[in-house]
Amino acid sequence: METVKLNNGVEMPVLGYGVYQVTPEECERCVKDAIDTGYRLIDTAQAYFNEQEVGNAIKQSGVKREDLFLVTKVWISNAGEEKAAASIDESLRKLQTDYVDLLLIHQPFGDYYGTYRAMEKAYKAGKTRAIGVSNFYPDRFIDLSHFCEVQPAINQVETHVFQQQKQAREIMKKYNTQIMAWGPFAEGKNNMFKNETLVSIGEKYGKSSAQVALRFLTQEGIIVIPKSVKKERMERNMNIFDFKLNNEEIEHIRRLDTGKSLFFSHYAPETVEMIIGLAR
Repeated sequence: METVKLNNGVEMPVLGYGVYQVTPEECERCVKDAIDTGYRLIDTAQAYFNEQEVGNAIKQSGVKREDLFLVTKVWISNAGEEKAAASIDESLRKLQTDYVDLLLIHQPFGDYYGTYRAMEKAYKAGKTRAIGVSNFYPDRFIDLSHFCEVQPAINQVETHVFQQQKQAREIMKKYNTQIMAWGPFAEGKNNMFKNETLVSIGEKYGKSSAQVALRFLTQEGIIVIPKSVKKERMERNMNIFDFKLNNEEIEHIRRLDTGKSLFFSHYAPETVEMIIGLAR
């Protein structure tokens, strides 16, 4: 498995398994299947309501804890230094571990400055090996970066072939923060799995459009966490390191970028109201 080195020296796999929208009923099986397939990066969150099942699967996997890279996120309802600190301990209890490898703020709303302070304390206490943020657009990312003690190691944002986050990536690079993609398949929007560019490139290598999309992102230096509840698809999603896109193919895929979200904008008032509403 290829890895990237975070700004504090921690090595992180470039490809992992995400459990967003995996129900608690399915999650334990899915995570065990993912680990059995060879995934070592598992991404969950308090708001996914499946941390307990992820912890169960890890315990039953037979893989040493130190050989896994575990990510979780603090939700808005736990924002603020005291509440975030308590929620981090609760996440560790559910995940049945003394530490996570990466701890993120899930959304840039509420008292996320207080949340980040709690995460910095958790980092210094050894409860997490790295900290970062998720869904922070450049303005809020820059603001937090200037007023925090520990520079975010990761910013997890919507990233796929149609939204390649080119400007945001330049800013993150300036601040030595690694980009991590959620929604690397864009949930199939824009007919991604039948996109002519991806399909034609895939035919050359005997790969699917999904595999080409993942390979493109990883070659661009982006960490990806595709999700599937089917083991055979988990295997295909992981089988992307036996080929390499050439410069011409990369340029063709770069042209697919629209620079716009296919889901929602955190700048839109209705989006902010919707996300904050989920925390109440």
